[in-house]
Amino acid sequence: MDIFSSIGTQEILMIILVALLVIGPNKINEFGKTIGNISRNIRKASMDFTTSLNQEIEDKNKKTSASTAAITPPGKKS
Repeated sequence: MDIFSSIGTQEILMIILVALLVIGPNKINEFGKTIGNISRNIRKASMDFTTSLNQEIEDKNKKTSASTAAITPPGKKS
C-alpha cells in the first residue's frame, strides 16, 4: 500500500503552506535536508537489518542441512 496514494495536490500544498508558516522561509531548506537525511538513514538501517536477518536465516539453513546430511546414512536420501 502506497502511503502517498491518497494524498492529493491540495493536501500537499496545504502541508507546504503550514511548513512555511511554522518553520519559516529561511529555514525550510535546512529542514528539508534534515528530513531527507533522516529518511535515508532509516531506509539504510532497514536494508541493513533485512540483509543481516536474511544472512542469519541462510546460515541456520546451511547448518541444518549439514547436520541432516551428517545423520543420514550413506545410500539413503532424505
